[in-house]
Amino acid sequence: MVRVLMIEDDEELAEILSEYLQRFSIETINVPDPFLGLSKLENETFDLVILDLSLPGMDGLEVCEEIRKRSDVPIVISSARSDLTDKIVGLEKGADDYLPKPYDPRELVARIKTILRRIGREKGEETAKTHDLRIDEASRMIYLKDQPLQLTAAEYGILSYLLEHANEVVSREDLIYSVDAISEESTLKSIDVIISRIRHKLGDKPKHPRYIRSVRGLGYRLTP
Repeated sequence: MVRVLMIEDDEELAEILSEYLQRFSIETINVPDPFLGLSKLENETFDLVILDLSLPGMDGLEVCEEIRKRSDVPIVISSARSDLTDKIVGLEKGADDYLPKPYDPRELVARIKTILRRIGREKGEETAKTHDLRIDEASRMIYLKDQPLQLTAAEYGILSYLLEHANEVVSREDLIYSVDAISEESTLKSIDVIISRIRHKLGDKPKHPRYIRSVRGLGYRLTP
């Protein structure tokens, strides 16, 4: 599960965002105080920071600078301050993205995924080459042992999501809410049908699958 530190003094907003992000397997720890946030970063491990700029006791741009001095953790600034200067300074001080409030929480999820995908590619590019499966996001193609798979939009979305979470258990609900090509009104059974089609294209044997395995009562795990 992705672990995010949110430094946000609007606790009602923080709770709403935390509950929404949980649907996408993103665990959010919120602190309203910037000094406590910096302390948590010193003592705990996080995959990303969501940072407000209007904080008590310390301006968010200063917090951004302090975080960057101590860590290379990705930072998404989430702020109601609309001054273009704040955005420019925030990015100059090391933020990876700037999201002006108000925004649709789905956009926050998309920004987080994009940043973590990029970081993952930078850190794991050589490792990924040893796997049977690889993804080319530019062409939206997935290759099995260097042979392109002919996938529908839904199949591509599900398989690419499973690849992002390789060796983790992914629930059907995660797939419904995380894959753009899947309607949120889709049933769990429809996910099973798409998974079955993907398995067929991967050459997986129903009783002894090589790549996508069912985890009873939980979902699916991909071993690339």
